[in-house]
Amino acid sequence: MKHTPTIRSKIETELKQRGYTFSSFSKISGINRGTFSTMLNSNPPKPISVRQMDLITQALGYPDDWLYELYIDECFYEGKGHWKRIKPFLLRCVELERQDCIQKVLWRLSEDLSYVPTIFELGEELHSEGREKEAIPFYECVIENEKYRHSERLAISQYKRFKAYTMSDLEKSLELVLEFTPYRNLLPEHYQLEAIYKVTNIYFHLHKWDEVEKYGYELKKLANVIYMDQQIRKEKRRAYNWSRAERHLVFYYGYGFLSVSTALQKKEFIKEARAELEGYADLSWFKGLDLEGEADVEQFRLWAKANSYTLDLLLGNRDILPEYLTFLENHPEEISSGLITILEAANKHNFDVDSIIDKYSEQIKRLQESDDVKQLTYYYCYMYQLAIYHYRRGRILKGQEDTLNYLSLSEQRNWFKPPVSIEVLQDHMQ
Repeated sequence: MKHTPTIRSKIETELKQRGYTFSSFSKISGINRGTFSTMLNSNPPKPISVRQMDLITQALGYPDDWLYELYIDECFYEGKGHWKRIKPFLLRCVELERQDCIQKVLWRLSEDLSYVPTIFELGEELHSEGREKEAIPFYECVIENEKYRHSERLAISQYKRFKAYTMSDLEKSLELVLEFTPYRNLLPEHYQLEAIYKVTNIYFHLHKWDEVEKYGYELKKLANVIYMDQQIRKEKRRAYNWSRAERHLVFYYGYGFLSVSTALQKKEFIKEARAELEGYADLSWFKGLDLEGEADVEQFRLWAKANSYTLDLLLGNRDILPEYLTFLENHPEEISSGLITILEAANKHNFDVDSIIDKYSEQIKRLQESDDVKQLTYYYCYMYQLAIYHYRRGRILKGQEDTLNYLSLSEQRNWFKPPVSIEVLQDHMQ
């Protein structure tokens, strides 16, 4: 029968082959001779700590994780988990990126559901240190094994797994949105705000306007409830222990209005979109603004100005175009989205915008080199509108060239789904 090595048999073999005694090895490893002897020879043997394992490995000149797979059994000595060894081991596995060992330990821990809260706490510890991706396996273990399906712990785990992937991969993000959203109302309020904002943002970049409108309404409603509760408590001088969200409350309030307005605009409810725009155009009345909040108010004022031009152009107000171009020059961060608006209005109302296309063509082309989802979305939307523009002005070959470019880039970025209808372009190609 083939002998299965243990961590002790592995160490003993190395000592024997190299001619070390306990005394000589204790000198090069820094581990007390008596301690080392009890780890190997006592009955039962004394458990080996993670630090001692690392010292032994270093003294023998092996890679840091040489004994890590064998150490898993040490974490479950006599079949029982020992958290004082498990936690340091898991943290070292995180440092050394030994996901295989982490998964094996978590799998064995999940046999005892009493460890679920402890696993969650370790995930929270990693998350608080800024290691969001590293915390994901711990949150996933909670998601798979939490027996209370309405627990806040489960909701937070769902949220933080979703949050770690947001905008890095739209398809993955959408899958996680669908898994996460049923749990959003179980979150603490400060997490709810950021969660609904991120959900809205995912749907925004996927151009799912019904969902953008739905979650935009939800976001502004939640922000308003929190704001009113804060003001009532302040007036009555009641204590209000509210954990601050990632952004100022005014941001979530304004973004709710912005989302609903944009969704209505995209669905061609222009009058209704303008009414929602008024909700975020001037938020200076918002009480409790700090420097961050004041900056948010100014940002929403800028967005409202830009989106007001958008609505005017989409209604066919061509006279506003020179003023809008001046605005874009003064706010270059708005140029990409602004050019899409100009092309969309030109297609809808038969504007001639050739000179504008020529002026910004090189700047727009640079967007296709970006790995940023937002910039790529702008580029695809621009190319889509540009193809239609050329078709409608009788430039069939140019329109076909832009269409093929659009389709080619969509295939090259196979993780990215085009946000607009290919069928519409194909109709124009007929």
